[in-house]
Parts: sequence; C-alpha cells; structure tokens
Amino acid sequence: QLQLVESGGGNVQPGGSLTLSCEASGIVFSLADMAWYRQAPGKQRELVAAIDSWRSTNYADSVKGRFTISRDNDKNMIYLQMTNLKPEDTAVYYCNRQTPPGIFTRNGRPYWGQGTQVTVSS
Repeated sequence: QLQLVESGGGNVQPGGSLTLSCEASGIVFSLADMAWYRQAPGKQRELVAAIDSWRSTNYADSVKGRFTISRDNDKNMIYLQMTNLKPEDTAVYYCNRQTPPGIFTRNGRPYWGQGTQVTVSS
C-alpha cells in the first residue's frame, strides 16, 4: 500500500538549515516524478521543488538558490536540503508526486502523508 513518511522538520532560527527526508513505499519509486510541497497556516499548499525520474529539478522562485532537492532510488527516498531559512519558509512540508500527472491516490482518494513541520523564528 502507498505510504509517504516525511521527517526532519524542526524549529530553526533565520539563516539556519534543515534537511527533510521522505520515504515512499508501495510505488515504483524510480519511475515516479516526485516533489516537495508546503502549506503555511491560512494558505494553500504550494509546490516547493520537484525532481523527475531523470533527476531533472525545478524550484519555486522563492526558494531558488537556497533549497536543493535530491533522491536516492535505492532507498526510495527524496530529500530537501534547506539553507538560509526565512520566517516565510515556516510551513508543514509534504512530499508527493508532481503534477502532472498528479498527486498520489490511495483507495481512490488523494493521499498525503502526515507532513513535517518547519518553523523558522528567532
């Protein structure tokens, strides 16, 4: 069964760094175009960074030059290295499939893991 487990979040001061991890199971991971999303309080979930099966990457303008997405197909993991964090990066971070083709579904419904909280504050 599909499962996404995010980890690595925490509290950090502005300018600090964190690395998030996401372990996927129940899918053919090496063929999946994956992404990190985030949702801040009161805001819609947004795409942060994406990496396809060929390891091509793209980033939201707000994180370019600060965040790096990577993947390890042997471990079914994707990572998000975050540096020079800003208060506006505060959000719950989720991994999922890129759109297109669209986020994963499970039992016919959109599926999201539990996410991992990142809080940037002095």
